[in-house]
Formats: sequence, structure tokens, C-alpha cells
Amino acid sequence: MEVYCTRPHCQRPQNYFSDLDDTKTLKTVKQKYCTSCGMPLILRDRYLPTKLLGQGGFGAAFLTIDRDTPKMRQCVVKQFQPSGNLTEEALEKARILFTQEAGVLEEIGNEHPQIPNLFAFFPVTVQSLQSEQQDQFFYLVQEYIDGQTLEEELIQEGKFSEIGVTQILTEILPVLQFIHDKGIIHRDIKPSNIMRRRDGRLFLLDFGAVKLITNAPSGSVSSTGIYSMGFAPPEQMSGSQVFPSTDLYALAVTVITLLTGQEASKLFDAYTNEWKWRTQATVNDQLANILDKMLLPAANQRFQSAAEALEAFFHPSSSPTVLPTAQPQPIQPQPIQPPPPKPIPLQPAFSTWELLAGAAFSGFEGALIAIALFSLLKNPIITLAISVVILSGLIFAQTKRWLEKFDLLIIPTISFSIIFIIPFLRSGIVMQQVLIFAVTSALIAIAVTTIFRLIYKLISSMI
Repeated sequence: MEVYCTRPHCQRPQNYFSDLDDTKTLKTVKQKYCTSCGMPLILRDRYLPTKLLGQGGFGAAFLTIDRDTPKMRQCVVKQFQPSGNLTEEALEKARILFTQEAGVLEEIGNEHPQIPNLFAFFPVTVQSLQSEQQDQFFYLVQEYIDGQTLEEELIQEGKFSEIGVTQILTEILPVLQFIHDKGIIHRDIKPSNIMRRRDGRLFLLDFGAVKLITNAPSGSVSSTGIYSMGFAPPEQMSGSQVFPSTDLYALAVTVITLLTGQEASKLFDAYTNEWKWRTQATVNDQLANILDKMLLPAANQRFQSAAEALEAFFHPSSSPTVLPTAQPQPIQPQPIQPPPPKPIPLQPAFSTWELLAGAAFSGFEGALIAIALFSLLKNPIITLAISVVILSGLIFAQTKRWLEKFDLLIIPTISFSIIFIIPFLRSGIVMQQVLIFAVTSALIAIAVTTIFRLIYKLISSMI
């Protein structure tokens, strides 16, 4: 088993221990240490990082196994790793934000199904490599969401449809209403911070830039200057007070970047101080008007709550209007309103490797089925008809995700074994020829799938 070292700048962070391949040993083994830097690898004698998921300005995230759970649950360990030459003041502010993220997840993660749960928060103190002093690292452990971020989907599948962004709005706006009612402003909404789990449900991630303002005195709440360029509204970029509409602005920028496939900077006209996105996307006027209102530069001109945006979305007669005289008010905790009915979540998009693996499976298994049937029936027409029906069923099962991952290996292996073992199936058949025919069919299926995928992407980019 491979265990990943979490010490920043470790020269060889990947460590392999053969004894950890055994589950019983994994659950009972004593501490392991990095062979390169000596860092303890089993965090808190419980969590074993296995893979680096990502690294940002203030931390790194690792896919981790929790060996103290019955099924050794996968989770995410985030480590506070400030990069660059930060001042003591900036470093302390970053550490507070990291601790604050853990506190927010502890408060709301268990209360909402679309926010990851917090499992643990702890420090680890180790000997420094640079001096005789000790280094202290902070970790938080949270629920692992198995899926893709919207940013990853955009890169792999291209720009989103109107139906796709409608689902995003109707699922994320109620989440925003929930956290706003708790007195929390997220302040860093963007495609990489929204994750679609494999069952289609969307999750709001990364509360590291969160702003708690429930108990703050009026007029005293200002932005700390942590935001994602292009997604933050003017009041946040200037370090002024933030509001629920600050998150709505960032969500609208997220949606138009997904609709157009363009970076936010290419959609904003700095000369006129306006977003120019409509000519690059095809959506109905109601949705476009709602997005345009969420994108207005003044906080008091936008919707003042996520519930208000949802109301405009589900009741077209109440068209979005601008109220220039209204003054934005600091958020006050309100009773949580039940979200309006949501459309049925879409199936998660297939990644490129899933499409190609499915094509290879279909070609290989189709060839084996045809060989087996022809050996029994000796009739090419009946063989072809039955093979098409069975193969269609297998393809349908893949689209519904009834068959995936190891199923794509196990089923062809069983089929090949049956042809090899049963004498009356393989009479007159050379097994080497069977294997060559099946592999050739798989390669042809991959080639055809790749060609059609390229044609589809080309046509989509021209529309």
C-alpha cells in the first residue's frame, strides 16, 4: 500500500509498505515514517493519506483511509500549508481562517446533506528539518465526496446546457439560503468549489474563506481580501462589507462561465463595467434576466437573498427589477425556508476514460458473445440477432451505471473462461484466434467511439 507524506516540500512523499496490503496488518500496525524526511505517516494513529488531491495557497488536500472504521472509510484530510513568504500577521490570519473552516463544517456539515461533514480537527508537532526547533501542522478531516468539480466537468465535457445550469441554480441556491440563514457568507463560490457526486447530487465545498457575521456589530463587517479574481463582486474586492448578494454574484459568474465555456475575465467589459455573455450562450429570457440581476455591480441592486432569486426563478410573472434606493442590510439569521421543488438530478457525466473503457468492454464482450453463440447455433443470422440484443442490454446497463469499474473486467474474463473451459463451445476454435478477434473488436470500438466523440465536440463548438 502506498502512503503519502504530508510534510510540505518532502522530496519523495510517496512511500510503499507491502505489509499494509493486508487489512488485518493495516488496522493494527504501529506508526510508519516517511523514508525521505521521517515525517509520521499515520496521522493521529488513525488516518493514512494515500494520494495528493490538490494544493492551493493555504493548504493541501489528501485522499485518506480511516483505519478505525469498520470498512476503512475514505475521507479527505486538509493540511494547513501556507505558501510564499507571508508576514506574521498574514500567517496568523490564514491560520485563523483554516481553524474557522473546521468550526463552520462542525456547525453546519451535519445539518445539510450538501455540505461535507467534519470528522476531526487536530495539530501534529514534529521535529523540524531545518533546525532543532519543532514544526506544528494543522489538519482537518472531512467527508470525501466521490465525484468531479464543475470545473473538471467543463474541461472534460465542454460548456453546459441551459438544463445543466438550471439544475445547478436550483440545487445550490437552497444551500446558500441555508448558510446565509446561519449568518455565514461563503465568499469563494466558483466552479472548482462545487462538486457533483457520482449520483448527481451537488455539494458546496471549501469554507476556508467563509465570513461569520451573525454577531458582528452593524457596519463592522468587511472582507479580508481573500477571494477568487473574476468571481468576486466590487464590494468584496474593495474590502468593504459583504452580503448574501455577494455570494449570488459569484454564483452567477460561475453559471455564465459554464454556459459559455469562457473565463470570467473574457466575459467582463471593464470599459462599460458590464458582463457581456448573452451572445455566447443560448438561454431563455427569464433565466438570462435573473443572471443579469445577480451580476449587477451594486449589492443593493441584486437579489437580496437566495430565496428571492429562487422566487423569481420559479415564478416568471415576478420579473427581476432593480431597486436603486434600497440599502443593503447585514444578514440576520432567519428561519430556514424549505427549498422549492427541484428537478430530478441529471446523471453524472461520463469521463473520457469511462467512455473508452465502456467501448473496449462492449467490443471485447460482443466478440466473445458472438463466438459462443455461433459455436452453439451454427447460424450466423440468429447469432447476430441475439448478440445485438444482449450487447444492447449491456450498453444500456453501462449508461445507467449498473455496470462500471471492475465489472468491465470481470464480465469479459468470465466469458472468456467459459469459452476456454467448456469443450463443446471451443470445438474447432483456436483460443489464440478468439483472443485476437476479441481484442481487435475492442480496439475498433475504441476507435469508433473516439471518432464520434471528436465529431460531437467539433459540432458542439460550432453551434
